[in-house]
Amino acid sequence: MRPTISRLALLAAAGLALASCQSSPKTAPVSSGKSASLLAMEQVAISAHKCWIASKDPAFKSYQMANELNSFSGTPRFLLVPAKQYGGKPLLVVQAQGNSSRVDAFGPLMNDPLGARIGSDIARWQAGNPSCTAAA
Repeated sequence: MRPTISRLALLAAAGLALASCQSSPKTAPVSSGKSASLLAMEQVAISAHKCWIASKDPAFKSYQMANELNSFSGTPRFLLVPAKQYGGKPLLVVQAQGNSSRVDAFGPLMNDPLGARIGSDIARWQAGNPSCTAAA
């Protein structure tokens, strides 16, 4: 019986020695799997839809939103197109690229009087303020 106990003790010691030689698993930082550009664009797109489209804002009544946030090109964006021409030429493109949280807006609407409001709304939403109007 003695040899069996000795063997078990030796086997346990060998197992512990081997286990201590193993490298500990490396833990990766937890992330949502979303790039900075997608996170920024989601925030801006949600606010734009809520404030411009869903609220039936008269300034945006002749436009509709086309979301392209799930772009595999690393350029999540949304477009404003004429309401009656969903496949029409975009009048506004709002996008972020790569791993940047910087949001750019361009297109013919940015040259209209509405462009200043669009720019200030996007800047406010990008900064984390989802409000539909600027603070007075």
